[in-house]
Amino acid sequence: MTERTIRQIIPAMETSDGAGVRIKRSLGQSQAVRMDPFLMLDEFGSEQASDYIAGFPAHPHRGFETVTYMIEGHMLHEDHLGNRGNLKNGGVQWMTAGRGIIHSEMPQQDEGMMRGFQLWLNLPAAEKLKPAGYRDIQAEEIPRLTFDGGAIKLIAGSLVLNDQSHRGAVNGGSTRPVYLDIELNANGELSLPLDVELNALLYLYEGNARLAGDELHRSAATLLGAGDSLTLRGGPNGARLLLIAGKPIAEPIVQYGPFVMNSREEIEQALADYRDGRLT
Repeated sequence: MTERTIRQIIPAMETSDGAGVRIKRSLGQSQAVRMDPFLMLDEFGSEQASDYIAGFPAHPHRGFETVTYMIEGHMLHEDHLGNRGNLKNGGVQWMTAGRGIIHSEMPQQDEGMMRGFQLWLNLPAAEKLKPAGYRDIQAEEIPRLTFDGGAIKLIAGSLVLNDQSHRGAVNGGSTRPVYLDIELNANGELSLPLDVELNALLYLYEGNARLAGDELHRSAATLLGAGDSLTLRGGPNGARLLLIAGKPIAEPIVQYGPFVMNSREEIEQALADYRDGRLT
């Protein structure tokens, strides 16, 4: 087996989005900073209501998927298709914008911690205009797997752990996404196989950890090199980190704000459809 090692480190930059929500953005801080098939990765976390209370009022999307993982807090999703869902502690919202969706994500709390991540996952050209879809995944629907050195929340994809195969709350798709929230105990170790065809990154958000002996940076997208396995070790106080992987699409990307297509002409069509009320 060939161990994955660190290829590139992309420190998250502080910025704001929506109506002024404070975030840290790693992937997507510019259109050149991506990892196929992923377009953007945001971390949010604050106990100050002023950092999140304005939320994300109604806005459009076309051509990709958004995955919101709420570690702590309460947001309400509503869209023009009539979908409505509460995103609470430990839950995930998996939204396929497809040919078009107009939605809002608004806080349902005015105090306390709101903490989590949003990931943008690209769609191949053949799927960019498919019907929009939405899935509200409750915390109890996400498998939690334990091993000697810690635990894993298996949000998406499949993995082999303790010589057994496991499937996440979300499976399939042309990009075969893998999304794990890994908790390492103090000095805990984890070795996992990972399909060599998938691009992969780690995102450390608590504690300290090492990959194949190299220290991981906090609040940074750590892109991994080629290989078919990885080995993690937690620091003296343990760690929490995300493992995100997917099969690259290898197609042109043209992005204009919330629209991600394959050509400028398709972007112009998306803008016209939005303007004329034909986004869906």
